Amino acid sequence: MEHPIFSLSTKPDRRVRRYEHGETFVEVTPSVKGLATVHDRDVLIYCISQLIAALNEGKPVTKTVRLKAYDLLRATNRVTDGRGYDGLKAAFERLRGTTISTNIVTGGHEEFDTFGIIDRARIVRETREGRMQEVEITLSDWVFNAIRANEVLTLHRDYFRLRKPLERRIYELARKHCGMQAEWRISVELLQKKCGSISTDKEFRRLLMTIVRHDESFDHVPDYRIRLEGNIVVFRRRAAMADGSGAKPPRFEVPMIAPETYEAARKAAPGYDVHFLHAEWQAWACDQGTAVKHPDRAFIGFCKARHKRAPLA
Repeated sequence: MEHPIFSLSTKPDRRVRRYEHGETFVEVTPSVKGLATVHDRDVLIYCISQLIAALNEGKPVTKTVRLKAYDLLRATNRVTDGRGYDGLKAAFERLRGTTISTNIVTGGHEEFDTFGIIDRARIVRETREGRMQEVEITLSDWVFNAIRANEVLTLHRDYFRLRKPLERRIYELARKHCGMQAEWRISVELLQKKCGSISTDKEFRRLLMTIVRHDESFDHVPDYRIRLEGNIVVFRRRAAMADGSGAKPPRFEVPMIAPETYEAARKAAPGYDVHFLHAEWQAWACDQGTAVKHPDRAFIGFCKARHKRAPLA
């Protein structure tokens, strides 16, 4: 999240980028189809969530993730008609074609490496109409090592409801730098650099002010409130503001469930990806801020309520 690897543009971005921070550098080179975008990153987030869920269950994991395309589209708040599947194919191509050269440390090891964000994306099953049904995505060693070393951060479930690329990038930076702190401040100029925006200073400030005004009116940015104080952008964690102290709240232990509960969850919410539902439920439980007395029963109840509200099967 520290380095702006993904493009904010909705049009093909074919510029080579190089970012330096101290002794660390990241150089990003696009394919002829352009850099992977902030929205393409959804595919990566979804794959990571599947692997993290498997690790939490004590299951062995590999770089290759098999998933249902429909589940991915639903989980990332995308349309599930032909446009959604076509967009997914294009995302696979940009993710595979974007090349990163870096000396970033992952898993406790510093190494120079050049690689794609994913190594491969393969359709392994299609419908009779030729629409992708199941796909296999092979992550790069760099991404996989970061997962195994637990160097990934969770995102709020409403992250996928943010449609503007700049909104998503700003939230990612707040999640990275503010985290569980009450507040984080950054200059507009440095925020623009971290976002990887190529807009003029004036245009970036205008776009930023639009996001700030929308957040003031609708509180639509997850986890954090965004305000502009002169040339300083201020992020305040909403949970810290709610308790009135502004101090870091006590650590909340995320409720865990037994491995066999997943099978019961599949019966409670047929058609749903239960690992994604589990991540949603954990986020909801953390938002409540109180201990869950019976996590397994509570999660099953959550799945039943979701199925009742929006049945898939």
